[in-house]
Amino acid sequence: MIEIKVPSPGESITQVQLASWLVADGDIVEKDQEIAEIDSDKATLTVSAEESGQIKLMAGEGDTIDVGSVICSIDTSKAVEKKAVETIVNEQKPVVEKTSGATNEIGEDKVKQEDSGKPIADEGILNISPLAAKMMEENNMTEDGLIDFLKQYRIGKKDIHFFLSEKDKIKPEPSNPQSDSSWGGTRDKDRKKMSMLRTKLAERLVSVKQETAMLTTFNEVNMTPIMEIRKKHKEHFKEKHGVGLGFMSFFTKAVTEALQYFPAVNAQIDGNEIVYHDYADIGIAVSSPKGLVVPVLRNAEQMSLMEIETNIKELAIKARNGKITIDEMMGGTYTITNGGVFGSMLSTPILNPPQSAILGMHNIVERPIAVNGKVEIHPMMYVAMSYDHRIIDGKESVGFLVKVKEMLEDPAKMLFGGKDGVEVLLGL
Repeated sequence: MIEIKVPSPGESITQVQLASWLVADGDIVEKDQEIAEIDSDKATLTVSAEESGQIKLMAGEGDTIDVGSVICSIDTSKAVEKKAVETIVNEQKPVVEKTSGATNEIGEDKVKQEDSGKPIADEGILNISPLAAKMMEENNMTEDGLIDFLKQYRIGKKDIHFFLSEKDKIKPEPSNPQSDSSWGGTRDKDRKKMSMLRTKLAERLVSVKQETAMLTTFNEVNMTPIMEIRKKHKEHFKEKHGVGLGFMSFFTKAVTEALQYFPAVNAQIDGNEIVYHDYADIGIAVSSPKGLVVPVLRNAEQMSLMEIETNIKELAIKARNGKITIDEMMGGTYTITNGGVFGSMLSTPILNPPQSAILGMHNIVERPIAVNGKVEIHPMMYVAMSYDHRIIDGKESVGFLVKVKEMLEDPAKMLFGGKDGVEVLLGL
C-alpha cells in the first residue's frame, strides 16, 4: 500500500484545490497514469500514480488541501499486469471492418495536420480523457484522424450492445442551449466554490484598483495595410512556416519596437525604486477553461513574426488544455489582451501587476474616415492602453500608443526600428 500526496506546485504555495478526479474509487490504475487534477493560484497540474494497483480516494473534488497531504492510496497487491490488461481489452475489442465503398474523407488540410504529428486540436468535438489524449500524442494521432477512422468503421452487433449499456450513463447536451426548457421558470440556485485560480485573480484585480493610479488612453488603427499583407502572403507564410499569420504577431512586434522609445512603459515599481528592463517579455492574455491566464513570450524583441506566431500558438494550446506551467506565466514586462475575438468594440483593460501597462485590442469594423481630404471606408480597430500614472506620464502613454499606431499603419517601420526606410538610409 502506498500513499499519494499533493506535490508542491511551486515556492510560496501551501494549499491547492482538488479540481477533479480522472479515475473512480476502486479503479485499477497503472504506474504513471494521470489520476487527478489540482488547481493552485497560478496553474492547473496533474497528479500521477506512482505504482500500479487499486486506488482508494481520500479527498473530494473541490476540497482545499495542504501541500504534502495524502489524497489517495494505491493497493499494489491488487495490481494488474499491463500485458494482462491489454489481453482483456483485445479480446473485447470488436473487429474493424471497412466497408467496400468507404472513401477517405479527410481534406487536404487535415491530412497535413495528421502527417505533422501535432497533438490533438485544442478545440475538439470528441470527449477525450487526459490519459487517452496523452496516448494519442505519443502515437502521433490526431482527432481528425480518429474521426475519419470512425466514419469508415462498420458498426457491428458488439457495438450496439455497448451503446445500449452505456447510453444512459451519458447526459446529452441540448442541441440549442438557449432554448433548453430547463432554463428559467424556477427559483433554484446553484452554488459552486471558486477555484483557487479565480480567487487569486480576484484578489489581484482588486489590489490593482486600490494600489495603482490607473488611467487609460485610446486611439484607433487603420488595419488596411496589415490586412493587405495578410491577404497577399498568409498562404505562403503558412505553407513555409506551418503556422498562420495572425494580427497578434504584428501587434507584439509593434509593441516591442515602441518600448525602445518609451522605457518607462516597460518598467516596474519595486518599493521606492523603478526597475527598467533591457528586454521585452510580452504576456499574451489567453482565456482558458480555468480562467484568464497570461503566458509570457521571453525576449520577444528578438523574435520574428514566425517565431511570435509559433510560440503564441504553443502557449495557447497548453493554456486551454490546462498544461501551462508556472514558469511559463512568471514575469512579463508588458501585456497584450485581445477582446476583439469576443466582439468587444472598446474596453479599458486592467493592469497585470507588477507591470505598469497593458494594451487592449478590439474588434475590426469598417468605418468611414477622412484620407487626404476624402471620405474612405477602411477596417478600423480601437486600441486602449491602461497604465500606472505613478510611473508613466500622460505624454509617454500617448506617445507610446501613437508609435504603435504608426508602425501598424506602416509595417515597414517595424523593419527599421520604428523609423522610415528613408531615414535609415540617410542615417537620421
